[in-house]
Amino acid sequence: MASESTYKMWVGGAVRDGRGDIIPIEDPSTGEIFAQCHSASPEDVSDTIQVAHDAFQSGIWSRKSRHERAGVLENAAELLTKNLLELIPIEVHQTGRAIREMNAQVPSLVRWFKYYAALLRTEERSVLPTSGKLHNWIDRKPLGVVVQITPFNHPLLIAVKKLAPALAAGNSVILKPSELTPLTSLLLGQILKEAGLPDGVFSVLPGYGPITGKALVSNRLVRKVDVTGGTEAGRSIGQIVGGNLAKYTAELGGKAPVIVFEKADITAAVNGVSFGAFVASGQTCVAATRIIVENSILQKFKDALVAKAASITKRMGDPKNPESMMGSLISSTQLSNVSKLVDEAVDSGRAEAVIGGKRMQGKSPLDEFNYDNGYFYPPTILVPTGISATDNAAILSTQIWMKEAFGPVIVVVGFKDEQEAISLANDSDFGLGAAIWTQDLSQAFRVSEEIDSGIVWINTHHRNDPSSPWGGTKGPSGVGSENGIDAYYAYSKTKSTIVNYASAEEMRGDDWFREGNRDVRYG
Repeated sequence: MASESTYKMWVGGAVRDGRGDIIPIEDPSTGEIFAQCHSASPEDVSDTIQVAHDAFQSGIWSRKSRHERAGVLENAAELLTKNLLELIPIEVHQTGRAIREMNAQVPSLVRWFKYYAALLRTEERSVLPTSGKLHNWIDRKPLGVVVQITPFNHPLLIAVKKLAPALAAGNSVILKPSELTPLTSLLLGQILKEAGLPDGVFSVLPGYGPITGKALVSNRLVRKVDVTGGTEAGRSIGQIVGGNLAKYTAELGGKAPVIVFEKADITAAVNGVSFGAFVASGQTCVAATRIIVENSILQKFKDALVAKAASITKRMGDPKNPESMMGSLISSTQLSNVSKLVDEAVDSGRAEAVIGGKRMQGKSPLDEFNYDNGYFYPPTILVPTGISATDNAAILSTQIWMKEAFGPVIVVVGFKDEQEAISLANDSDFGLGAAIWTQDLSQAFRVSEEIDSGIVWINTHHRNDPSSPWGGTKGPSGVGSENGIDAYYAYSKTKSTIVNYASAEEMRGDDWFREGNRDVRYG
């Protein structure tokens, strides 16, 4: 799979020209355009959906045995591993993320293909305890054409997370990657074809949300839409999908709280918070952004966290350098958004930046990499200002406390007791991820029960496994969940088959409209 400077759509098992605009692909660490990509017009969308629908109706994939589908997913895992040396540099180039992150993340994606392959081979189906001489078994059938819309921050990871259960269930899938980072998703088409996936079952349509995305989610042949993105986009897409009575899964915004108790190991907690906050330059939906620390250890924790942030900052540089700790933000727009939220909090006097807080410029002390043309923002820690380091009132009214920044910015506040910690943690419209740090597991369990979040980590952060559900509990964080058997079920529908095994004589006696006033069954 030789990478090229111009990328095209993947439709029907082949590369195809798009009739939409040409999308420039920027390296956000340098601001340079290094590739371009065809986008899908509404006509391209309509044609591709028909290709996917025809493939589904043909049964070439939808009616394959589960063991055959499992074999293709296993092949995909093997081929993904073989192509890592090509995929990882492209992922770094289009996201601006540090190569050390992608060296860790991309190889782990094979787990999703392997997990759903294993699920297909081992899943048991129910025979229900119906009354009478009846056998009632449940089967699962694919939905049809499904659309998946993925964001810029984890292009391959989120694509594979969605693809594996959808293909395992037997659907035809059309993937629309972010227009900022479409390249590695396009290469998945060739990998899956080589793995044995029939033509037409998987297509990739790059494009802009208001054009390509809207045309995809509006089409009535689409039976499910699965999106990861911002809350407003998710709400708009949901309205369209609901009008078509199609299924919908949305993994949307987050504003993850992290509670650090006095009984936490401070070094471990600082390391965990730093990972949760600064991996991917803070551009994750479960980024640790609201750090809530018991007052008795607040100063000690802040000092250690500032030292860790300083260590990361001085070791930032070229994202392609394996020694670089953190990459850039994705775009000038995102850099502006993060800067605006920080400036609003600091300039209002409600917060102060004890480290970071301004765009990075000049040369890297690590490798002389020039930050000036890229979109680099340092690890930034905001704390309350005012009469006391534990006076939270002012900072809790800032936008940076309430809104998803999607950048390496955290707010650190103190608390006096468990109830205040829980109240601060739940002080958000979002409910996707949260974390608790304490060596007192009784305390950890007690507090975790009160946190309104779809995922709660204890003494860790951002753990993600194919078997573990991943979804929010509050509306702005989304609908449904990814991962696990629930995701597979969400890409399928139940079919109930009921067989009467009574003798012919018994069946003849079951005459609803027989003569005479006798009792009859119902159900």
